[in-house]
Amino acid sequence: MSETYEKFTNGAKNLVFLGEAGSGKTETSINLARKLACESSRRVHFFDMDQTKPLFRARDCETELENEGIIFHFQRQYLDAPTVASGVIETLLDENSMVLMDVGGGSHGSHMIGQFSHILNRDDARVLYIVNPYRPWSRSLSDIEGTVARVAGAARLRNLHLVANPNLGPSTTLEDVLEGLKRFRDLFPGETPDFVCALDELCARLEERIEEPVLPVRLNTLPEWFGGSDGDI
Repeated sequence: MSETYEKFTNGAKNLVFLGEAGSGKTETSINLARKLACESSRRVHFFDMDQTKPLFRARDCETELENEGIIFHFQRQYLDAPTVASGVIETLLDENSMVLMDVGGGSHGSHMIGQFSHILNRDDARVLYIVNPYRPWSRSLSDIEGTVARVAGAARLRNLHLVANPNLGPSTTLEDVLEGLKRFRDLFPGETPDFVCALDELCARLEERIEEPVLPVRLNTLPEWFGGSDGDI
């Protein structure tokens, strides 16, 4: 297995990304999918399970991800009715496939994947809860625990693992990341995140300051007013 696989998956072949809107789970899952597609011997499947918000979903990057060898799955909605892409169970059970599931919408979105909990609670799956300590609902442990309980309960998932995403968007500085990590550690004393997310240009300096694995992030779902007409940062 590649170094990336071991660092960011802890041996799991199925990864679920949970968190409230704005936590950064879509950017985290997209960037990890790209790294795994370059280094994993398995086929990488990306399931966009976010049916609860109309903007900034992974499906906006479908063409780019498919051009990088990622097999992309999502089901178009009929009006506002939530729908689930086909082939989820078959792909989760396929030993030659790696699956990343971007689940949006808090407890409402997480309810959709409860039907797969018998697979996602197995040892070959890892459920990642993305925490951005700068978000208003992540300012106290009680707020986070309440959200985690609702989301995990709706999805019927257990054994959640934390990912730190101390980001403020394209203007995030190294100092912002370090301050966000301090807030994360204050919230979860004694806990170590699976990995830390940071803008690509900050990673080299950040890796000199912390021991946790650092996932380089290139923002993909920026609105045009942030990144120009092509959405680049």
